Amino acid sequence: MPIRIVRLGRARTVDEGLRIGTVRRPPRGVPKSRFAADDWYDVWYPNLAPSLPTMKLAQAAQSDAQWQVFVRAYRREMAAPDAAHSIALLAALSARTDFALGCYCADEARCHRSILRELLRDAGAVFAPD
Repeated sequence: MPIRIVRLGRARTVDEGLRIGTVRRPPRGVPKSRFAADDWYDVWYPNLAPSLPTMKLAQAAQSDAQWQVFVRAYRREMAAPDAAHSIALLAALSARTDFALGCYCADEARCHRSILRELLRDAGAVFAPD
């Protein structure tokens, strides 16, 4: 009953379970009634998304050094009590139920979900094989 880290908008896997969107904004031009049906997400949870200023750091990053500035800023945000509690909760749930967390970015290596994966792993989360 593991976590899957996914790209939102892609087809779901058979045992994916609930899909949680860890994004700052809902998908543009998509009616709320279509979010789940079109494989975006079942629940929007922006609490684990980067803040707007931090998200802008990621979008502007063109070098590894700039990307690391984003990584440090996002990790600081995720260390705040509310985010840390959310990460601990999701890590614990991963041992009991299937669910997926995701973002829109095409390249996970340059997306907050890669750092979120690390934070969840550090909290003891169980992951589905890639």
